[in-house]
Amino acid sequence: MDKKDIYEHLAKIYLEASSRKKKKTTIYPKYLKKLSFLSLIFVFVSAATLFVNSRLKKGAPSQIELVLLSSAVKINFHFDPARKETYAINLNKLNLSRFRALGFSVKKTSTQNPVALRVEFGSPYKEQSAVYFRDIPAKWKDYKVDLAEFNGISDWSEMRSLLFAVEEWNAKDKKGVVYIDNVRFIR
Repeated sequence: MDKKDIYEHLAKIYLEASSRKKKKTTIYPKYLKKLSFLSLIFVFVSAATLFVNSRLKKGAPSQIELVLLSSAVKINFHFDPARKETYAINLNKLNLSRFRALGFSVKKTSTQNPVALRVEFGSPYKEQSAVYFRDIPAKWKDYKVDLAEFNGISDWSEMRSLLFAVEEWNAKDKKGVVYIDNVRFIR
């Protein structure tokens, strides 16, 4: 081999080596993009977890509910012969002593007819206590009432019934419809 062949051979080796290095450097940015994307997802998930945990520790509202009615019921009142229309739920000796509130949603069909709704609990000891909700709206409204407001009940351990009533003397018009939905007990 002469000098010229040696130089060409060395140049060929150098060019091949330099082209290999360039190929390797183009591979690394792909991995860097994937790594930065994964680290961004990790940071986002960590921040979301910290936010949720901090909300729970600060006493953010969380409640446990026992749902009695998950679909709407209709009280269709027509006070021609009747004095009141009711919808009763048999509680079958349900222990409500561990619950603190009653929640329900209600609406009426007529926008002109002012209607009041009577909500009453009954116990097996012949105790009854009622709370009135005046001016039921024409759009769904959620109500939550503390069970302590039903002050006629002394023992909540074996409740007999929950009653919703529309009475003739609490409705301006003698007929209409009241819907009740999402009846639940809240801890």
